[in-house]
Amino acid sequence: MSYYQDLIINLKAYPHTWLVSGCAGFIGSNLLETLLRLDQRVVGLDNFSTGFQANLDEVRTLVTEDQWKRFRFVEGDICDLATCREAMYIEGEPVDHVLHQAALGSVPRSIADPIATNAANITGQLTMLVAAKDAGVKSFVYAASSSTYGDHPALPKIEERIGKPLSPYAVTKVVNEMYADVFAGTYGFKATGLRYFNVFGKRQNPNGAYAAVIPKWAGAMMTGDTLFINGDGETSRDFCYVENAVQANLLAAVAKSKGQGGVYNVAVGGRTTLNQLFTYLVEVLSSHGVSYDKSPVHGDFRPGDVRHSQADITKSQRLLGYNPTYAIFDGIMEAMPWYIKYYMCS
Repeated sequence: MSYYQDLIINLKAYPHTWLVSGCAGFIGSNLLETLLRLDQRVVGLDNFSTGFQANLDEVRTLVTEDQWKRFRFVEGDICDLATCREAMYIEGEPVDHVLHQAALGSVPRSIADPIATNAANITGQLTMLVAAKDAGVKSFVYAASSSTYGDHPALPKIEERIGKPLSPYAVTKVVNEMYADVFAGTYGFKATGLRYFNVFGKRQNPNGAYAAVIPKWAGAMMTGDTLFINGDGETSRDFCYVENAVQANLLAAVAKSKGQGGVYNVAVGGRTTLNQLFTYLVEVLSSHGVSYDKSPVHGDFRPGDVRHSQADITKSQRLLGYNPTYAIFDGIMEAMPWYIKYYMCS
């Protein structure tokens, strides 16, 4: 039995209380769904700047009424200390674990609006840390990012070796880790960062200027639009299905003392080029009866992007018991019905 399977059994037998910030967003709503299915009590915090009420509504349809009653929603901004403090409690008692997912993602968004990105990602993170420390929660896990590796050329990416940030977004994620280190040293409050590598899956917004590549391309293929690839298509990424990220969050939250604090890569340890990704999506859509026969159009490389990214997940495996169960193709197969339903109903 894996560490994660054992954890699932224990959580069902001995429920915990959780706060998920950004619960109406992509990863946050997947965490919320998993926790409620495990009969946990959950506080959700979101201001709907990038999250959607529809995500919460969908989660409600996927859990029982009794499970949904264990959820309390707080609408508010993570930059507001009073709101964060309110969210840290259930029935007068502090939550056990904080899973801090709320942020403004996207490298292009940060280049277009660095001030908003700084406020949400740095001020918001600091405010959540202060509220969690003051409440005395048992663990604090936050969404870090592979963008922290910046221009460091070595592959695979190892947690202890980072380079110079290449975007305002990357800067905010470096500062998040610095604040976590300072809180551990100054207050004895440990926060664990999960460096996500290109997470994808259901409820990831396929629309908008800053949509992630997999839902954006899947949507273009389903609607018969021309698909654009930044650069020559040989840029590579370590794509990670969202269920792997959910596993890492839960393992990090209940990790033993040696696993608390610090940062961990969350990925599968592989590399997929954009050209390969295009082929995978065509194949999976074809298996669902959707044909796409247009060739992609190549354009300029995107500012602020790194050329290649691949994670070393040894540390996550050794200290957290992390074991990704979905490779990229499996994840696309799992996520595609949601994308198809989304576009059919749009």
